[in-house]
Amino acid sequence: MGRSMKTMDGNEAAAYVSYAFTEVSTIYPITPSSPMADHVDVWAANGKKNLFGQPVRLVEMESECGAAGAMHGSLESGALTTSYTASQGLMLMIPALYRMSGELLPGVLHVSSRTVGTHAFSIFGDHSDVMACRQTGFAMICDGSVQEVMDLTAVPHLAAVEGRVPFLHFFDGFRTSHEIQKVEVMDYEDLRPLINRKALDAFRANALNPDHPIQRSTVQNPDIFFQARESANRYYEALPDVVEKYMEAITRITGREYHPFDYYGAPDAEYVIIAMGSVSGTAKEVVDYLRKSGEKVGFLQVRLYRPFSAKYFFRAMPESARAVAVLDRTKEPGSYGEPLYEDVCSVFANSGRNVKIYGGRYGLSSKDTTPAHIIAVFDNLKQVEPMNHFTVGIDDDVTHHSLPVGKPVGCGDPETVSCKFWGLGSDGTVGANKNSIKIIGDNTDKYVQAYFEYDTKKSGGVTKSHLRFGNKPIRSAYLVTKADFVACHKASYMKQYDILSDLKQGGTFLLNCSWSPEELNTHLPAKVKRYIVNNNIHFYTIDATKIAAEIGLRNRTNTVLQSAFFRLAGILPIEDAKKYMKKAIHDTYLKKGEKIISMNYAAVDRGAEEVCEVHIPADWKNAQDEPKKNTAGLPPYIRNVMIPVDGLKGDSLPVSTFAGAEDGTVPLGTSKYEKRGTAVEVPRWDPDKCIQCNWCSYYCPHAAIRPFLLTKEERQAAPKGYRTVETKEKQLEGLEFRVQTDPLDCTGCGSCSQVCPAPDKAIEMVPLETQLSEQKNWEYSLSLPRKENPLNKFTVKGSQFEQPLLEFSGACAGCGETPYMKLMTQLFGDRMVIANATGCTQAWGAAAPCVPYTKNKDGHGPAFSNSLFENNAEFSLGMCLANLQRRERLAMTAKELMGKTENGSVKDALKNWLDGYDKSDSTRERAADVVAAVKADSQSADSGLCSEILKAQDQLVKKSIWMYGGDGWAYDIGFGGLDHVLSLGLDMNVLIVDTEVYSNTGGQASKATPVGAVAQFAAAGKKTSRKDLGAIFMTYGNIYVAQVAMGANPNQLVRVLKEAEAYPGPSVIIAYAPCISHGIVKGMAYAQPESKLAVQSGFWTLYHYNPQYRKQGRNPFVLDSPAPSVSLRDFLGGEVRFAALKRTFPEHAEELMQKAETDAANKYRYYRRLAQQSD
Repeated sequence: MGRSMKTMDGNEAAAYVSYAFTEVSTIYPITPSSPMADHVDVWAANGKKNLFGQPVRLVEMESECGAAGAMHGSLESGALTTSYTASQGLMLMIPALYRMSGELLPGVLHVSSRTVGTHAFSIFGDHSDVMACRQTGFAMICDGSVQEVMDLTAVPHLAAVEGRVPFLHFFDGFRTSHEIQKVEVMDYEDLRPLINRKALDAFRANALNPDHPIQRSTVQNPDIFFQARESANRYYEALPDVVEKYMEAITRITGREYHPFDYYGAPDAEYVIIAMGSVSGTAKEVVDYLRKSGEKVGFLQVRLYRPFSAKYFFRAMPESARAVAVLDRTKEPGSYGEPLYEDVCSVFANSGRNVKIYGGRYGLSSKDTTPAHIIAVFDNLKQVEPMNHFTVGIDDDVTHHSLPVGKPVGCGDPETVSCKFWGLGSDGTVGANKNSIKIIGDNTDKYVQAYFEYDTKKSGGVTKSHLRFGNKPIRSAYLVTKADFVACHKASYMKQYDILSDLKQGGTFLLNCSWSPEELNTHLPAKVKRYIVNNNIHFYTIDATKIAAEIGLRNRTNTVLQSAFFRLAGILPIEDAKKYMKKAIHDTYLKKGEKIISMNYAAVDRGAEEVCEVHIPADWKNAQDEPKKNTAGLPPYIRNVMIPVDGLKGDSLPVSTFAGAEDGTVPLGTSKYEKRGTAVEVPRWDPDKCIQCNWCSYYCPHAAIRPFLLTKEERQAAPKGYRTVETKEKQLEGLEFRVQTDPLDCTGCGSCSQVCPAPDKAIEMVPLETQLSEQKNWEYSLSLPRKENPLNKFTVKGSQFEQPLLEFSGACAGCGETPYMKLMTQLFGDRMVIANATGCTQAWGAAAPCVPYTKNKDGHGPAFSNSLFENNAEFSLGMCLANLQRRERLAMTAKELMGKTENGSVKDALKNWLDGYDKSDSTRERAADVVAAVKADSQSADSGLCSEILKAQDQLVKKSIWMYGGDGWAYDIGFGGLDHVLSLGLDMNVLIVDTEVYSNTGGQASKATPVGAVAQFAAAGKKTSRKDLGAIFMTYGNIYVAQVAMGANPNQLVRVLKEAEAYPGPSVIIAYAPCISHGIVKGMAYAQPESKLAVQSGFWTLYHYNPQYRKQGRNPFVLDSPAPSVSLRDFLGGEVRFAALKRTFPEHAEELMQKAETDAANKYRYYRRLAQQSD
């Protein structure tokens, strides 16, 4: 370990080396590649120099298509240009990739390879994206570990310059991009002399320049195109030798051997697996394991995938091989075999070697690939008739392609220490473990590895952190299944998941809970007790939740638990560990201020001090299991899919589970079955203080607190302790009122308590355990017969007596987006069609296995789907056109029937329906009348037409079509499509939840990001003003446009939604949505008060623009915001995204704050002028 060692993940390693060779970087954020570009942006903002003595010039584009176009232009103009992307983003770049390769430009793309969306989206890793690019002319290099990324990232940059072929450099998304390892860091000075300066000068000299003008990119005809295309062959034929040359150079620098193909294993191997990417480490472990018992096996790692070089392939492949298995981490439906398999078959075809070749698929969407899976592949090769086109790692009981897999096998270094941490999404567990692994890696001689499992929920999902420490480099690219230390940071998990089965005999278990020894005996499942006794587990507890609350960190227990881990793990002396933790805290939280730093320092001290060892009662050895829950009455999807997946048993589900749902269809209303119980505190309603405003329900992001109206008989039949109060409105006379909480579905954000306007607060946040008895009251409340809403649903209070058809989503606690959609489903949900743009709204609204959209008592509810991020407006347009066409055909049939029928009831019903054809009001009632009348007449002479109408009866109701997405979609990547679709003038609606950043990919700047805000790709604060999207759309004159903020003016929001949906044309609502990315200093419980402050300070302006007002002689523009009454700086100072700038770039902060004040003042004057002008 003489060279510089540092602990980092694959993304940082790629960014670090690529920075050295990059002059211009044109990027667009997408998971999991965004951190690469973010590192480059931060380094450039802080003045880090590349090998040419300059900071990189990085520009965030509006889309990946734009990033590739800008990359092409930059290369044409002689600058070495790099981009970073993945998955759907890479797909958008493909046309430009052909152009760059066709013009022999030395660009480099770094790709954290990720699954491309098919029947469903997945943010996790496989090779489906990069394999779609194998025909573009880009050379392709693949790395298999973080160290390989560090070592080999230079090769595509160097080879692109010398070889005149652009490169796509990829590694596995998440498994490598987000895996943290201790690596030997490349020194820029070792890389500097490798640049072919002559080739670089030739590239610059060939750039477009009017001082020596040339023209490229002509339009060629059939007579010469073919020949011209073939003229580039020599560059591709020479490229493998160029790559080999630079890999040899890296080998000399690092001492680690690299070639276009690298073989590992027995020199006389008979059975060889060929693959690329992160599976390489696992395969090498298995080869070592099998060779110890004398097996002749080996592994061939593909590094240079394009051009695919027979010369270097056969140089590495042992001649002794009899059978070869080619593993592809992608699926190519309809093909005879997957891409790498086909390449290997082709290269063997004329080789003269007699080798049997078998192909298989593995690891799609980051499916864990274990040593047992690799052994199964070798076992298959040894069969008399091996299976071809197999899968491994799943149970395919439909087409029977899967290999049988044996018991788990331990192939790693037995001295390596393994740890596993169970946390709750957004509780800080993952962040704490990243710090822990870096502390150990950077302050000891240990090699380290960390990998993190999490689902696509924005918050509240299970996270599992897998950490390893050892004296040798760690190759185990698979999850920890036999741990020396296990920590469970959420006590409720003990009954939900199998926490301890991964803990070794004699291991250490840490549980975060508030339970006394007696309560432990009550709450721990019997199988946990038996496991602890039978496996001699050292058991410790700590009440990190209480400690964090006392310190002022609320529910952020991560630092307390991190300190407890170091106390128990013994990897570092505890005082050293505390010192390193405090340094990490200072560096991590510097932007958030001294108060946050001090509180976390206190958490370090108390976490180390307050760990308690549990003395195990002897009777735990014979603990008796509790009766299992009866699931027989549950819907099949819940029983067969959701319960196993939520129980983290999804990997064991066979293919047949999804028979009948191959297209990705799932039922609505499944989130209510989860009952996650993730909140630390939940609301308690005090009926004596309640003013019956329904605000708590209106603002609840998760529909976990609702008002109910009961008759006296219903109240008398209620469970004991079920309190109600008399209603206060005349329209509610004779009914009683109750606010009911749902403790197990609540996320504990506290928003309801903060917005409660009652003088003495009718909502108080109390520990979850004290409110579990309310669950039976919740179930009783839901069982009450649905009542017609006595109030106008288009009021704040009245809207909350409507059933929310969005409930219990995977959104962050306190989310600013979900209350808007929840309200919309209460107003229009029974006839909504939602075209959803990829982003947060997809992550919390469509995270398998359950979905939060649901149906009403009649079986009606929002119909939801998603195409992509960039094309949501066009996707929605297609929905609209289909509905128009289908309803028009139905109207034609209705008119024909009217002209023929003698039935007066049918005529009246159809005429009434046709008269209200385009009206939203009472559309369901008119539809019901038609169905009833036509059914009654279906035996008449007109039965054929009646049958046609009944067959299409789901088209009778006027659909409420909504495009839905965030500012990243509407302001940036989807703006062109949105603008075009709205310009068509069709009756479509748009809700834009404006968080002012790309929330889903980590908080990158968008055109909605305000001046002065710190975000990813705006590390030194955004220099330009935000785009005024509403003003742009108002220029059309026929589009309804509004800006709203729920927390500022709830009445305006309801009024605007009603007007916009009824408007007979396009409507756009831009909704201010506070986000966790804003860093609200008071916490997300204050999200709604924060949006009120945004309006009061002039930061956000409320207005609506209704073109129909012109017909009434009114100004179509109405300013709904009063003049600013609060200092803008007071508002900005309450959010880290603004306040951080003073600490990180104080020299720019004041200038940008002044610009923010000027922007806000100018914008309000502009809107006021619009409101005052006469039409």
